[in-house]
This record gives sequence, structure tokens and C-alpha cells, in this order.
Amino acid sequence: QVQVAESGGGSVQPGGSLRLSCSSSLYIRSSGCMMWYRQTPGKEREQREGVAAIYTGGGRTFVADSVKDRFTISQDIAKNTMYLQMASLKPEDTAMYYCAADPNNDCSLGPTTVRNFGFIFWGRGTQVTVSS
Repeated sequence: QVQVAESGGGSVQPGGSLRLSCSSSLYIRSSGCMMWYRQTPGKEREQREGVAAIYTGGGRTFVADSVKDRFTISQDIAKNTMYLQMASLKPEDTAMYYCAADPNNDCSLGPTTVRNFGFIFWGRGTQVTVSS
């Protein structure tokens, strides 16, 4: 089992910023891909969008085109923690954001695809709401 726990969500006005954090035991036990997904209201788990990913072994990151100029992914391996810095937030960024860990993905192709969602480790999610 790999433990994953995210934090840092909240409510912010359009144009604002938030930083999400995710701590995971993946950093301790092995290497793999740490990822951020988001799920908007009315959509199913299988429709979660892979927003960003980072390889725990270093040097490989992915950020979705939809947020590329606004979101930054990073990690502090010493703290077993991954971050998602979100800037210039828009109402369409409103979603539940999930952290996930996949010890069988090296991030070379980005976040784990939906057909393998059942094999990765998920956090409980943190809500981000962007509204005036």
C-alpha cells in the first residue's frame, strides 16, 4: 500500500493563486509517478483529467496544455511531498483535485490513463473553488 494525502484547497477569486500539497509514502518505498487529477461536478471518476505529473526520481514532469501557463508542479523529496502551484485561477478550474501515486509509471507518457485507475493509489481529494 502507498499512502497519499493532499491538502491546500480552498476558495479563491478569479485571478488568484493556491498551492496544493501532497505527501506520499511512494517517496520512501520506491520511485514512480506522482500525479494531480481533477474532477469537475457531474463527471465520473473515469473522467478525471490528468493535470500534472512528476517523477519521484527527478527530471521528468508533465503539465496539461489546459493549464500549462498557469500551473507548476514541483516536489521536495526530503519532505516526501509534491506541490501544485496554481496561478491566474479561472472559474473553470473549480474541481475536486486528487493526488495519486503510481509506482509502475515513470511519467514518460504523463499521468496514468483511465484503464489503470484501479491500480494506482489515490488521496481523498481537496476542493478548489474559483468564484467571485
